[in-house]
Parts: sequence; C-alpha cells; structure tokens
Amino acid sequence: MAGTIQQRQAGPAGRAGERDRLTALGGLAALSLDAMASVAYGPESVVLVLAAAGSHGLGFTLPVTVAIAVLLAVLVASYRQVIAAFPDGGGSYAVAKAHLGRRTALTAAASLVVDYVLNVAVSVTAGVAALTSAVPGLDGQRVWLCLGVLVLVTAVNLRGTAESARWFMLPTAVFVLAVLAVIVAGLLRSEPAVTAEQSQALAGNATSVGALLLLKAFAAGCSALTGVEAVANAVPAFRTPRIRRAQHTEVALGALLGVMLIGLAVLIGRFHLRPVEGVTVLAQLTEASLGHGFGFYLVQFATVVLLALAANTSFGGLPMLLRLLARDNHLPHVFALRADHQVHRHGVLFLAVVSAALLIGSGGDVNSLVPLFAIGVFVGFTICQIGMVRHWRARRGPGWRGKALLNGGGALLTGAAALVVAGTKFTEGAWGICLALPLLVLLFELVHRSYARIGERLELGRIPGAVVRRHALVIVPVTAISRLTRDALSAAVSLGDEVVAVTVVHTEPDAEDRAAAEALRRDWELWHPGVPLVEVPDAHRRLGRPLAVYTNDLAAARVYDRITVLIAEVEPVRLWERALQNQRGAVIDRALRRHTDAVVCRLRLRM
Repeated sequence: MAGTIQQRQAGPAGRAGERDRLTALGGLAALSLDAMASVAYGPESVVLVLAAAGSHGLGFTLPVTVAIAVLLAVLVASYRQVIAAFPDGGGSYAVAKAHLGRRTALTAAASLVVDYVLNVAVSVTAGVAALTSAVPGLDGQRVWLCLGVLVLVTAVNLRGTAESARWFMLPTAVFVLAVLAVIVAGLLRSEPAVTAEQSQALAGNATSVGALLLLKAFAAGCSALTGVEAVANAVPAFRTPRIRRAQHTEVALGALLGVMLIGLAVLIGRFHLRPVEGVTVLAQLTEASLGHGFGFYLVQFATVVLLALAANTSFGGLPMLLRLLARDNHLPHVFALRADHQVHRHGVLFLAVVSAALLIGSGGDVNSLVPLFAIGVFVGFTICQIGMVRHWRARRGPGWRGKALLNGGGALLTGAAALVVAGTKFTEGAWGICLALPLLVLLFELVHRSYARIGERLELGRIPGAVVRRHALVIVPVTAISRLTRDALSAAVSLGDEVVAVTVVHTEPDAEDRAAAEALRRDWELWHPGVPLVEVPDAHRRLGRPLAVYTNDLAAARVYDRITVLIAEVEPVRLWERALQNQRGAVIDRALRRHTDAVVCRLRLRM
C-alpha cells in the first residue's frame, strides 16, 4: 500500500521531469547547433588552405572533404557506441576514466571544457560578425552585441535544455533546409546563376600539392566536426529510453552534416569557386545556386542566426560534464546540484561568465579565437578513440577486432589533426590552449585532494563511534527585547544545557547609550525569561569582536565541550526590504567565524 502511494505521488513528478528532457528531434535542435553551424566555416577553411596551390590545389577540395566525412562517420559510429557503453554521459571523459586512467580522463575533461568555452565565444562572435558585415554601422557595437546574444542564450538555457530545444528548433530546421536547397539547386544548374568577382591574388601558377598541404587542409576542415561529441556528453538529458534517443540523434546529426559538407564540396568544384575578399564561400555558393534574391538573403539570415545560437551546444553539454567532474570530486559539488527543469544552473552560469570574459578580452573578434578552437576537441576525440580500442579489447565481443580497428584508425586521424593544428597555429594563440590543458588538470587534482582531506577528517566511508551527549552552552546576542528575542531563547534552550544572553555595552557611553543599556537591563528583570543577561564591555563601539573575545574566554576555561552562538535576525518577505536591515547578524557571524571555533547558527524569523 505504501509503495502504491509512493508511486502515485512520484508519477506526476516523474512525468513532469520527463517533459523537461529531450526527444531525439529536440536533441538535434539543442545539441547539434555547433556541428550544423560549422558548415558555414568548415568548407571555407579547406578552400583557404588549398588556395595556396592555385586552381590545381582547389581541385582537391572534394577528396579532402570526403576524407573528413569518412572521419565523421568513424566518430559518429564511435560515439554511438560510447552512448550505449556510458549512458551517464561524459563522452571522452567517461571512456578515459574507465579504460585509460584518471590523469588521461582529466586531460579529456580539460579539453572538453576548453572546447565548450571556445565554442560559445567563436559561435557568438561569428554570428555577430556576419551581422555586422551586412550592417556595417553596427561594427562599433560588436562587443555589446556579443554580450546581448550570450545573455539571450543563457536566459533560455536557465529554463532548461528541453526549453532551449523548443526555442532553437525552428532556426535549425530553416538553416538545414536552406543549405540543402542550395545544394539541390546548384546540382540542377549547368552554370552559376551569379558569378562573384574572383580574387586575382590566387596563386594560379602554383600546381604542386604536397602531402603537408593536404594534411593542413584536412586539419583545417576538421573544424567542421566540432560538436559531434555533444550528444554523448549529454545522454542523461534525453527522455527514456535515453540510449536509443541519443543514438538516433547522433546518427541524424552525422548524416545531415556529412550530406551538407560533401554537397557543398561538390558545388565548390562544379562552380570553380575561389576565395573572394569579404565574401564567404557559403555566400558564393548560395549566390551561384539561388541568385541574388530572396533565397540568398534567407540563407544568409539563417546562417547569422544559427552561428549566434550555436553556443547552445555548449550550454547543453558542459553542465553535464561539470556534474560528472563534481560527482568525482574534481570540481566543487555545487556543479552537481540540479534546479527546476533539470537545469544545472551553476554550470550554465559558469559557462556564461567565462565566455563573457573571453568575448570582452578578444573584443568580439572571431579571427583571434578561431585558431584556438579545434585543438581541444581533437584531443578529446583522440583520447576517446584510444579508450574505445581498450574497451573492445577488454570486452572481446562479436566483431570486436573490426570495431577496434575502426577506432584505432580514427585515433590516428584525429591525433594527426591535433598535432597539425597545434603546430601551425602555435604562435597564433594555440600556445595558450597547450598551457590551459595542464593547468586545468592541475586544478582538478587540487580540488580532488582537498575533498580527500575533508573526507578523511569527516571519516567518510567509515562507521563513526557511539553518540555521546556533550555539555553545551548556547550564547544568544541581544540588543533589545522583542518576539525575535523570545524565539531565539526558546530555540537556544532546546539546543544546549545552559543558555546565556549577551549584550555589548560601551565603557564610555553617552547619554543615549546609557539610557538604552539601563532600559534593556530593567526590561530584562521585568520579563524574567530564566536566562541570565551578561553585559560585555567594549571601548571602541564594536559588535562582533567583543563577542568573539567573550566566546574565546569561555572556551579557554574548558567548562563546556561545545559552545554555540545563536544569531537571531529577521528575514523580510520582499527583496527590497532587505536594504532596511541593519546587518548586525552578518557582522557578528563574520567575527565569530574568523576569530573563534564556536558553532554559529543563524535563526531567521520570516516576517
């Protein structure tokens, strides 16, 4: 019967909790914006590198993109297995923790933290940059526009991941359909509708395409793969059955991203596009396929919106990762707390604050952030692939050799990409990422050691000794007699063996001070609450320090095993009424915690 009642009570709450989680389609909208938005700059990164070898080099755009798509398929297949093997989320951190050791797991976590923070900054600045390109008059307000977009995305995510999915589903659908329309229309054309003015600075005579150039183009184009890991990091955010929904989302993300990347690469070769100053490759392809009409502006507007909102992927993935790190004692436990609507509020706010600092520090300049973007995610990819190889070797299930070979090949590709990007972009800011990763790992280790010391002192995991009654004294600071005083003394009598009320009096009082002290003394005798009133003298008109000295004197006498100070104060109902309080309780609290070993309790009377 009791179990039935509990089920009935938990049922509505459980259903409400499920409504705050993601469906497969909602997961695609909430967690794929980063990957989808990379279509706007991934192919362009390949073209800009290959353009160094002229027209002959640009002819390798499709082969390089196909190689990226193959790696994408490997990553999607791998993360699909990660979702099934590690349904608590965490992605590469969870894989490394299980198969590669704690230090490697923390390195993976650090790389994910860096990637998520940079994704927010890059996405917001790229979206605002696209907007200021269309409206040059807004260029001077770039930082404020970036911060405004960040505030919007943060506010939506504080309402829950499912809420953000509902908000961002339409922009995602519009962008994907618009890009697919560009691809289809371009394939149906025999020649471009509009031809952009080609750059004359292109190295037209350069025909040699070496392996290093192709590798650099491949590494640059792999920036389009950022965000593929987000679904595996946020599996707990999905509705049940979580594993199946998350896997469907991962596969759909990979399929859409692969089709768009290859389709745009085909159009680049079909229309013989070259880099044009001030015009993105996606804009050129849109103009060539749809002309310079309504369709062109629709795609551009959808790109601006999706780039700006691609930061939402980080808000869906990073709080989940921080929750796992906090659960493993590598971050403050506050990051594991979950508010209404399944929101890890402290993780969301942490990401917003750090991203805002990065946006202000970079001045909203996307070019200063992009070189740093891909290193972290490639490190995470590589660690995850190596961990999955160990996973298959340990399980040795049907077809484990093929799966391990697939993950091993993926680890080689992503590892090579990480080294190439770090090497080529080292002087452009990549050194900062190479420095940030070990510093974050050190931070995680320091937090873990602190929790270990705390756990040792609290004897966590061990059965404590017998409960012993101790001789306790409760001190109640008072300044006047009121209902608050009565409630404080009533609570104090319940807490300790002895109770004493303490008031601070000045050794050189003026007439007003003398009258107040005499009035309190007289009223106390008339009231006669059964608790002695002790006057503590002080010559400097202080409040907290005299009480701390009095408490330490009692502790030094060793008469009591424990001394508790009970501070009574009023808690206003309305926020603005807090400005009316005299803050005596806070002053006493700080002095006692700083200068004594007493237990400090604050009793709040709600008005």
